[in-house]
Amino acid sequence: MTRRRAISGISTAVGTLAVAADTFAQEKPPDQTPRFGLSAPKRTISLLCGYSQNLARVPYPQLGDIAAQIGYEGLDLTVMIGGHVDPRITNVDLVRAFEAVRGAGLEVPMISTNITTTADPTCYPVLYLSGHSQVPFFRLGYWAYGSNPIRTRLAQVRQALTQILGLAQRCDIAAMLPNRAGGFVGQAVWDAQEVIAGIDPRLVGYYFDPAEATAEGGAGGWQAALRLALPRLKALSLQDFFWKKDGEDWKMQKCPLGEGMVDWGKFFSIVAAARFTGPISIHMEYGPQDALGSMAKDLEFARTHLQKAWAAVQNEPKS
Repeated sequence: MTRRRAISGISTAVGTLAVAADTFAQEKPPDQTPRFGLSAPKRTISLLCGYSQNLARVPYPQLGDIAAQIGYEGLDLTVMIGGHVDPRITNVDLVRAFEAVRGAGLEVPMISTNITTTADPTCYPVLYLSGHSQVPFFRLGYWAYGSNPIRTRLAQVRQALTQILGLAQRCDIAAMLPNRAGGFVGQAVWDAQEVIAGIDPRLVGYYFDPAEATAEGGAGGWQAALRLALPRLKALSLQDFFWKKDGEDWKMQKCPLGEGMVDWGKFFSIVAAARFTGPISIHMEYGPQDALGSMAKDLEFARTHLQKAWAAVQNEPKS
């Protein structure tokens, strides 16, 4: 199938998916709760995943093999324009991408998207194909505050999120809000609490990044944000950074894990004490010359700290 034919068939594919999803929903007993990936194996420690955009130049048929060679246990697959799967042609590529990654022995516990509205024609097919391919989580896109009054903007985002979750529930997949610093809803976590308050925690939770939380909240604020997110924590995103002067402005300069401002020892100790076993996505947005070597180094850093924190928790004397 050519790309042109795939794109021209999107409208038909979306219509077919809608009919299939409606039928699926009608066949469910009224009291049956969505599975949200509950068929996935239960874990006793977090799955260490690569953010697939770390390997942006690798086509998805080879993505799983290379990620496995680096040492990742799973992949956080980017399903966005410029990502590994173009959401406009998901009916062609998305399931094949899942099969390619899983064929290499890796899991796909989540996808990262730019979804912020059901008006996006790619929203439904992405959620449907992912949820029914046993992918439990998808990361939402970013809602900028802009010049809107805070409370007004939060109400707008809640309305948009509620509509998205209506589709997500029918597709058996749960949403994750990222805490991106720099003027985005969810940057402080408390603001996202207002957006998701009262919504079933099985439907939506957090995709928490300690670097973004440190940039937004400082030395003490990131801990408060993490503790606030823990009851709804679905996945972690790992990055590190330091502040760099750029002209008159200070900007986040991403760097290898352990070379920046994130207090990794404290961070992992809090996560382990909470017995969090969800997936961890390791990002690499600092543009190293040796990309594969840097990915392997960041992965080993995360694995060492994760195992150390869990060992400390398990060795604590029982009261």
